[in-house]
Amino acid sequence: MFKDPFARLLRVLLSIALLSVPASVFAEAAEIKVAQQYGIGYLPLMIMEEQKLIEKYAKENGVDVTVGWAKFAGGNVMNDALLSNSLQFASGGVGPFLTLWSRTRGSLDVKAVSAINSMPLYLNTRNPNVRTIKDFRDTDKIALPAVKVSIQAVTLQMAAEKAFGEGQQNRLDALTVSLSHPDAQAALLSGQSEITAHFSSPPFQYQQLKNPAIHTVLNSYDVLGGPATFNVVWTTTRFRSENPRLYDAFVRALDEATALINRDRKWAAEAYLRLSKDKDSVQEILAMLNDPSIVYTTTPQNVMKYVDFMLKIGAIKVRPESWKDLFFPNAHGLPGS
Repeated sequence: MFKDPFARLLRVLLSIALLSVPASVFAEAAEIKVAQQYGIGYLPLMIMEEQKLIEKYAKENGVDVTVGWAKFAGGNVMNDALLSNSLQFASGGVGPFLTLWSRTRGSLDVKAVSAINSMPLYLNTRNPNVRTIKDFRDTDKIALPAVKVSIQAVTLQMAAEKAFGEGQQNRLDALTVSLSHPDAQAALLSGQSEITAHFSSPPFQYQQLKNPAIHTVLNSYDVLGGPATFNVVWTTTRFRSENPRLYDAFVRALDEATALINRDRKWAAEAYLRLSKDKDSVQEILAMLNDPSIVYTTTPQNVMKYVDFMLKIGAIKVRPESWKDLFFPNAHGLPGS
């Protein structure tokens, strides 16, 4: 049968060209680093680390990868690490993520991979004179993970605007101090520190309330008018494009870790204590995990409320048309908001 000699020559030349390209051009990253912070909100990531779930799914996808894990106190430092490519997956509150999403549009195009959970955040204080946020004075200091950019800081600004009026969102910013949750809790409970309040997260907020001198001033769900995403995971469009199999492995690993938690909360409580070295009992952590307001889910919830507020105060410069513009396509089939 007659064959086109030009077509045959083209195939030969193409084969030679492909063989001459270094294997590294087709290779995905041999090593990645993933970030997490403190508290039960990051339990899915802790399980992913212990059980090497990213490595498991990467291998199924034909990639051998070494996964490093780093612990950060707040999203601001984590974002710097992501921009310098010393970190491939960041995790934290909606506030730091939205800040970087807005900042990198048209360049690195950072987007969210997935939500991790929906959880209420409590602002607790040891000052008996503070019953609402209007009662804070210049002598008070409010600890939170990162001044102005953490989800706690943004939620406090939202509450301040509601309490003090339009344009007063920064009213309490001068009282805020950046501290990791463990350090902030130690300072609050000591009674000897300048820290008189802590805008926290589970399990710290519940541990603090076991002390009769501590009470809650604010609940984030009250500020937002209902449940909302606490933590998300984000990365750059470039990393996803250059490492599609590793990206897929991360998504599948997070899905499995989330399913493991939701399948057996007692097992999850034991896992958290084992991995975090927390001193609470299994029963205490299990009670937190069984709280209906604490939900492990990859579905984004009420993130657009943070978007609208941060846009209004100038913290981000553009409004996405929907929550889907903030997330990579793997999340678009979920009933997010």
